[in-house]
Amino acid sequence: MGHAVDTSKGLPPHPERATLEGKNKFLGFWFFLGGETVLFATFFGTYLGLRNGVADGPTAAEIFQLPLVFIMTMLLLTSSLTSVLAMYAMKKNKFKAMIAWLWVTVLLGLGFLGMEIYEFYEYSVHYGLGYTTSAFASSFYTLVGLHGAHVVFGLSWIICLLIRYRRSGITLTNAPKFYVASLYWHFIDVVWVFIFTVVYLMGIGG
Repeated sequence: MGHAVDTSKGLPPHPERATLEGKNKFLGFWFFLGGETVLFATFFGTYLGLRNGVADGPTAAEIFQLPLVFIMTMLLLTSSLTSVLAMYAMKKNKFKAMIAWLWVTVLLGLGFLGMEIYEFYEYSVHYGLGYTTSAFASSFYTLVGLHGAHVVFGLSWIICLLIRYRRSGITLTNAPKFYVASLYWHFIDVVWVFIFTVVYLMGIGG
């Protein structure tokens, strides 16, 4: 429905919600996030119920490395900031700036993902915490791995948009797509803050 909006004087202040299609994407996305929230709440509850079931395996306090997790958290939070800057550039109709900030977001997300893979490698190889070692191990890998899968999905989503619209400029068609992808990335960051608190800080604190 982008043709119904007069763009003769440039894009409107909020191009992501200027059309009915954009508004529908926005509304549908919140319903989707509702389902995602319930999904993560279920896995958080499972982890909290099983986190003390370590059997003969290592405990959270024995293996968690706070400096590593802190760097991962900073990478993800910084990527959220660059995503905000990208959307700010979009609303100013600065296409190149938006693309540049989103690529920075992707690089930071890839850095986080690489460190998460390294973290899993350390726990499994050097500490003997395999997926079936204990109930704690299973619930930990499932919860944090689920978040990692969402990071992969979010990065793939943003990269696809960057490639598909690399020369199109900001339009009423692609603005809602970039905006919704950015919101999804913020959701991933918020979930990680809960993981950092509930899994790592509570795990180290006992």
